[in-house]
Amino acid sequence: MKTVKAKKAAAATKVRPTRKPTKAAHAPTAHARGIEKRFLKTRPVCKVTFTLPKEAAPEAETVCVMGEFNNWSCDAHPMKRSKNGDFFVSLDLEKGRSYRFRYLIDGSKFENDWQADRYEPNPYGGDDSIVEL
Repeated sequence: MKTVKAKKAAAATKVRPTRKPTKAAHAPTAHARGIEKRFLKTRPVCKVTFTLPKEAAPEAETVCVMGEFNNWSCDAHPMKRSKNGDFFVSLDLEKGRSYRFRYLIDGSKFENDWQADRYEPNPYGGDDSIVEL
């Protein structure tokens, strides 16, 4: 017959299972902010998701991404607003190069990507965001 002390000592040395993870631990993550790159194995392109966080343009009605990949067109790639207020768009871009780009907010204000690979001066006195693939 075990004594009370022996029972407590045995219980203290027992390995107890950890708590089960909550559902939140398995919830899907939101879009990454900035630039997300997925290199495709079957084609010579990279799927690039551009995301402008709502903090960069809290009152924006429209946002588009324009750059060397679309001849700086403000109509070619309008961005969609996600439920959290960020704007995003995914494009297939050729691997092995870099592209200059900027976001155009409400047709009048330019914004750079806060997570760009780097910045380069443009001829208009500002900087362009650069994505390297």
